[in-house]
Amino acid sequence: MPAPRKGRSASAQSKPGRSLALILIAIVALTGGMFASGHTTPRLGIDLAGGTSITLRAVPEAGQESAINKTNMDTAVSIMERRVNGLGVSESEVQTQGDDNIIVNIPKGTNSKQAREQVGTTAKLYFRPVLATEVSGAAPTASPSGSASPSASASDKATDGEKASSSPSASASPTASATTQGRAVTDALKAEPTPSGSGSASASSSPGGSASPSPSGGAAGDADSKLQAAYAALDCADPAARAKAGDGSKPSDPIVACGNSQGQWQKYLLGPAEVDGTDVDKAQAVFNTQTAAGWTVTMDFTDEGAKKFASITGKLAQNQSPQDQFAIVLDNDVVSSPYVNEALTGGNAEISGSFTQEEAQSLANMLSYGALPLTFKEDSVTTVTAALGGDQLQAGLIAGAIGLALVVLYLLVYYRGLSFIAVASLLVSAALTYVIMSLLGPAIGFALNLPAVCGAIVAIGITADSFIVYFERVRDEIREGRSLRPAVERAWPRARRTILVSDFVSFLAAAVLFIVTVGKVQGFAFTLGLTTLLDVVVVFLFTKPLLTLMARRKFFADGHKWSGLDPRSLGAKPPLRRTRRPVRPAGPVDPKEA
Repeated sequence: MPAPRKGRSASAQSKPGRSLALILIAIVALTGGMFASGHTTPRLGIDLAGGTSITLRAVPEAGQESAINKTNMDTAVSIMERRVNGLGVSESEVQTQGDDNIIVNIPKGTNSKQAREQVGTTAKLYFRPVLATEVSGAAPTASPSGSASPSASASDKATDGEKASSSPSASASPTASATTQGRAVTDALKAEPTPSGSGSASASSSPGGSASPSPSGGAAGDADSKLQAAYAALDCADPAARAKAGDGSKPSDPIVACGNSQGQWQKYLLGPAEVDGTDVDKAQAVFNTQTAAGWTVTMDFTDEGAKKFASITGKLAQNQSPQDQFAIVLDNDVVSSPYVNEALTGGNAEISGSFTQEEAQSLANMLSYGALPLTFKEDSVTTVTAALGGDQLQAGLIAGAIGLALVVLYLLVYYRGLSFIAVASLLVSAALTYVIMSLLGPAIGFALNLPAVCGAIVAIGITADSFIVYFERVRDEIREGRSLRPAVERAWPRARRTILVSDFVSFLAAAVLFIVTVGKVQGFAFTLGLTTLLDVVVVFLFTKPLLTLMARRKFFADGHKWSGLDPRSLGAKPPLRRTRRPVRPAGPVDPKEA
């Protein structure tokens, strides 16, 4: 009988305690991390924990009824998914219903209010120059002199004192003089810069810094008068007035809008849109450790967007507008209004202020995923209870418990003492799965839903199958007449190969299912793939080393009838022995022996 290979393999075979210690350390470390994070249970999906369901209906703009088509609806679904996932929300469901509805399901345990605000904010994103601004109900602010970038507090909706720059810098605060409201609006409209490509207004700067409008005719004068009246009458503290501000306007029109700064509502007179939300390539929240700016928002523009942004910031920095700031407008709501102190021509910019991490992330999320191809209205918002899901979960857990009990009963009857190793391996696999799922909730937003529970139940059979493959290989070696210790080592290479191939096929199926599906089915695929990987870890680091240790025990080594490795019960052949033929003596051969 060939002896086990020497060298590194022999060393590994003789020290299985190292593998067992390694997996024990991993379990203790992961469990400690779970308790340290405070998340001791897996995060549940909307079908198990409840949540919020939002129904959005696409509303066509005048003359653009044909825009509601499958391509635009699919694009809107993709953007909404990125918006919600940008908040760290996982297991959210965004899907179309019919021709013009989108259903958004947000699980409980996430910031559903913030997610609802961002998903429901469905209009396009624009960058507009600020022509005039004031606290709603207070005296207006006239044009500041010089370029300025004062620092002030940021809020989750608008920050009047933010600054946009290509590099951190500071300059003096602007000075302002009060004037009558009609005079302020009139001057602002006269000094309105020409929007990129729109041609709706024209201004030329004189050496003294004043601007003179081009003749616009009576129609433009009437429009200015209406805008003055709308700005004067706007009360942003009134929700109804805020909702109507800017309604019916086009991107090329100046508008009035509202924003919230430091808990105060502020009204704005804004020029035509200069930059579209689709011109923003990427935006992200960054903590600036080199200056005292703290959390900032960085923006990268497309090639075309970089030209537009350089144009508007150049005009603002040169005082071609009454204010040296622009407004980021989403759904006719000013979400941010940073100051500009120089033309930003590098295709990127940084917005700094007294941001918190949540505020910076929220603004970056809006900038990244703000532009939708369609306008949507919120039809309904309902709270989903977990009563039905809880009943289904209970039924699923009962089914899983029955299946696990049947597997254990089969192992006890068929493998007897070996079932101890199998059950211990199942418990280790279950512990690792539970701890990792608990950690993945806060880490990547993983939420356990009903299909994911089904994936975990299916994994019981996959894990048990790996044990059975190895046990049967060992029993085959014993049937060949080998003792237990060499049988354990000789059976491992062939069993290992079979286990790896089987688990690879299962993992590949889970990966393909995860990629090509959406929603809850991905939960099933993710759990199946995770448990398949853990099966390999448990078999290599726990099952095999534990069986190697048990083979040294008299109960298993002597083939006790309750060990599951009794040679007589297995129909083993006689022990393998090497025999030699007797050597004939030298000399003459006796005729009788011949």
